[in-house]
Amino acid sequence: MLVVGGITALALVLAERNLAAAVARDFERAFTDELAALRRVQQLRHAALAERCRALVRKPRIHAALEDGALDLLYPSAADELSDIMVPAEIASPTGLHAEFYRFLDRNGAVIPPPASAAVGALTPSESAQLILPRVPAAPQLGYVVRSDSADALSEIITTPIVSTETGEVIAALVLGFRPAATTPAALTRGVWLGARLHLARPAAAATATAAEIASALTVSSAAGSERLVIAGVPHLLFQQPLNPGSLYPPAEEVSVYPLTEFLAQQNQLRRQILGIGALLLLGGFAVSRVLATRLSRPVEQLAVDSAAHLAGRTRAEAALESTSEELQRAARFSADASHQLKTPVTVLRAGLEELLAHDHLAPAERESLAALIHQTYRLSGVIEDLLLLSRLDAGRLRLELAPVDLAHLIAASVDDLSALPDDSGLTVETDFPPTLLIAAEPRYAALILQNLLENARKYNRPDGRIRLAARLDAGLVELTIGNTGRPIPTAAQAHIFERFHRGAVGENVPGYGLGLNLARELARLHGGDLRLLRSADDWTEFAVTFRPAA
Repeated sequence: MLVVGGITALALVLAERNLAAAVARDFERAFTDELAALRRVQQLRHAALAERCRALVRKPRIHAALEDGALDLLYPSAADELSDIMVPAEIASPTGLHAEFYRFLDRNGAVIPPPASAAVGALTPSESAQLILPRVPAAPQLGYVVRSDSADALSEIITTPIVSTETGEVIAALVLGFRPAATTPAALTRGVWLGARLHLARPAAAATATAAEIASALTVSSAAGSERLVIAGVPHLLFQQPLNPGSLYPPAEEVSVYPLTEFLAQQNQLRRQILGIGALLLLGGFAVSRVLATRLSRPVEQLAVDSAAHLAGRTRAEAALESTSEELQRAARFSADASHQLKTPVTVLRAGLEELLAHDHLAPAERESLAALIHQTYRLSGVIEDLLLLSRLDAGRLRLELAPVDLAHLIAASVDDLSALPDDSGLTVETDFPPTLLIAAEPRYAALILQNLLENARKYNRPDGRIRLAARLDAGLVELTIGNTGRPIPTAAQAHIFERFHRGAVGENVPGYGLGLNLARELARLHGGDLRLLRSADDWTEFAVTFRPAA
């Protein structure tokens, strides 16, 4: 339940944050689009004003008054030319433009004093001083004049250079003053930041965003662009943009402030919706987790019971395994000790029998009996040697010193030994192996493996039977196969042929003690190979032993 609650809470926080960011981006985009539309209107108005001013400065009467030095005729001549825009705001202008005043600047950028006439527009000395430039401009200039009649009133001025028709030099400039455009949406507060002071376009908007608070925020951060600030406890979105970059007049910036109350209301509504949905999801998650916990706890409880039972069984099995291991170690020690203790009596017995056999007064029947007994002592010595070797294998004390051994030479020697045995069964031996086939082995034990397999192939063969030996290098291993004719091993007995002292029905009348195959397989595995029964059926039994090739 804690996991479900944590995941749900995290998902709600991320969803609320992402949705709030998306709403903020959409809101800011809409605000920016609205400002862009207002700015396009301003640019069109400025373009119309600039075009009108360029047309005015090309009037011949104005050029004549300036070039002939008849400055007393300058303003009267301009009054006639500017009569279409120098009309009161309440009277419709033919051009749609209403200028508040106009002035001329001389070559040095100073104001040429106008006659005492209301036609040029009234300006106080301080307002007239704001028109002065350090030099007459060579390109139109945009600026602003702070009016004395109100702290927030501004006039937008456009200064257009007048170029002489004779010399092509700038000889004067015409300054026209206009009231800034007042096309501002009701919710938007706009103004001009000029001379470290904010001049609002609509002073009544101070009821929602005071000029002093906006000015203090602008003083802290005056970089162009958009940012957020808090005014009168309400977050606002503020946007700044230069109005007259590169102008000779003091720089001015347009400031637009929009309250984010509507955005906050939408955000709060969105948060309430998300929290409501989250509460429902959380309750649903708790219910589902309860059901799942109830279902999952049953197999877990059963698993705990089974684990306890398995642990008890494991404890018993470990105790039994430890007991079995001790029994095996005792059996291995007993086998080794018994085999070692039997070697001496058997040797003494063989020596005594051989001494009796050497007497001359023995009858032929007695000699035959003694020879049979001596042969049995040799068999008993072989069993003892095999048991000693197996006990060393079981105890892990047998260590091989591997060296390159020619398996082809071992096979040839073993076949020669087999042919030297007195045998009247008429066996035929076939071989198929390369002239040289090196394996990594200890020669004594590799020969013992081969001897045990050949002995089995001889003992369990039929009269006039066949033995076949083949060796080859296959898949990185040397494989030797030994097959013989004779009665096949029953299928039920094939799984037990490598067990110690196991003798199946096939070998009931064959002398042996059931250790040869087990010993051969253990030695083959100690060499890094293996011994297995390939097949036994249809008068043919075949074994395969593998060795690692010599480096």
